[in-house]
Amino acid sequence: MITLSNLKPKKGANFEKVRVGRGIGSGLGKTAGRGHKGQNSRRGGPKEIWFEGGQTPIYRRVPKRGFNNPFSKEYQEVNLDKIDQKFKEGEIVNKQTLYERRLIESINKPVKILGRGNLTKSLIFEGIDKFSKKALEIIKASNSQIRE
Repeated sequence: MITLSNLKPKKGANFEKVRVGRGIGSGLGKTAGRGHKGQNSRRGGPKEIWFEGGQTPIYRRVPKRGFNNPFSKEYQEVNLDKIDQKFKEGEIVNKQTLYERRLIESINKPVKILGRGNLTKSLIFEGIDKFSKKALEIIKASNSQIRE
């Protein structure tokens, strides 16, 4: 019968840590299992996996090209022909309604309206970040309103 007083770990589950470098009689004395000489036998070795033995490393040999502007804005673009398909006369076009009709992926990113296609309805554009010149012409021609 098992009681708290006679509980033991399974045989082979616990083992003592091997103490290397503790005399020839221990079996792992002198070189402590590291072999003779060489970088790996010494303190501080082996080096990192990307270390190339002192030659110029690959990340310094390869030329760097280009520039990533941290201040650039990436707009979600929507064309007028898609807006014309998805919206009815007099409806409000804003980020929320564009998102609900799956014309943009995120409400948090800026939106730009582009001028491909025609606008056959009069709509109200609200809170849109940018319009192309052609899109503005088409929107004005369709008697639509643009609100900030």
